[in-house]
Amino acid sequence: MLYNNIIAAIGNTPVVKVDDVPYYYAKLEGLNPFGSIKDRAAAYAIRCGYEQQLIHERTRIVESSSGNFAIALAAVCQLYGNPFTCVVDPHLTPLNREILESFDANIVVAETADNNGSYLTNRLEIVAQMVTELPDLFWVNQYDSANIRRAYYETIGSELITDFEKNDYLFMPISTCGSIAGLSTKLKEYYHDIQIIAVDIEGSKIFDQNTYHKRSIPGMGASIIPGNLPYARIDEYIQCRQLNAKRVYAYRKTSFFLECGVRTDDRVSPQPGA
Repeated sequence: MLYNNIIAAIGNTPVVKVDDVPYYYAKLEGLNPFGSIKDRAAAYAIRCGYEQQLIHERTRIVESSSGNFAIALAAVCQLYGNPFTCVVDPHLTPLNREILESFDANIVVAETADNNGSYLTNRLEIVAQMVTELPDLFWVNQYDSANIRRAYYETIGSELITDFEKNDYLFMPISTCGSIAGLSTKLKEYYHDIQIIAVDIEGSKIFDQNTYHKRSIPGMGASIIPGNLPYARIDEYIQCRQLNAKRVYAYRKTSFFLECGVRTDDRVSPQPGA
């Protein structure tokens, strides 16, 4: 298939049967051009910003992220010609730093950790200060954004209802909760009996504000309750041990040759028409 630009190639990722468990499928979001499901939200948010006249060609884009969303935004901003600043924590991996720098991102490092060893609160404080002090700045705000939620509703949500005539369960890892908010809303409109299961990680405060475990797995959980969460239509949640998540990653990689990561966006669905 031919595309006019790399952004147009985002989405329509394949769905594959994962193993011998009946009707167990995974949607391979890692095959998006910049490597994750966050490509969808980054491209959608910047396009909407232009359409809503919140962004123009000289606007600096800013976001708090040390992982996939930072990479996706850096790539999209470079393609649009907008400067991009990402506020990260000291645990930014060398690989992610190299990727961000290759997209000409300006990197600001937070330095103050909370009681759980998370730097998210300080990162958000830095972003809020930048928004107050600097002119012509646009904060995407992946933790609380109608455009982010809508991105998943319109893109991956539409793809899944096309792929599956019937769908009983969605298991989805959560962090900013934008993806599960948009996707759960879309799927429950189409599959009236579907159960939405949020998969959280120990140390996350999304469902357990009294936890004091340090999170070592990037991209899962959060040290705040995201503003996107009330919009998610979640039936149940599971909180995984970090060691178990790493073991599942190793099992998938060695048994099925899937470089899926510990934050794989798995969808459990029956075969079409089943």
